[in-house]
Amino acid sequence: MIKAMFIADQSLGQQRQVTQIELVKGKGIVGDRNFDQARWPGQNITFIEQEQIDQFNQDYQQQIGLADTRRNIITTGIRLNDLVGKEFMIGETRFKGVELCEPCATLGRLLANDTILKKEVVRAFVHKSGLRADVISNGVIDDSMDISIL
Repeated sequence: MIKAMFIADQSLGQQRQVTQIELVKGKGIVGDRNFDQARWPGQNITFIEQEQIDQFNQDYQQQIGLADTRRNIITTGIRLNDLVGKEFMIGETRFKGVELCEPCATLGRLLANDTILKKEVVRAFVHKSGLRADVISNGVIDDSMDISIL
């Protein structure tokens, strides 16, 4: 199930929570910083499990919010790693899981603070920081929809 959705107008710009997004096949989220970018596969949209954010907060005594991981869609109740190479739908919109969205130095820098180092953040999120996906049909989704695996 979708827990929250975020977009940012520019790279490293503030994540803005939205209740609905428009998706364009092969281009991604209308209004997002990565719309119509093709620098790497799966750049159309990113997902992360709320459970992984919660676990990070518990394990490292942190209080990062849902937007802090800079992913577009926060999910709950679905194992995103299992969607690599698979097609899935949210409402009438179809996606293909391309690869794990592994943590980078930027994520480490953004989440590091006096109690956790950048390298510890990156290590904590290896294989747990979400999924990159391609949008393979146009559509509109909202934050009350479920994900269905095809």
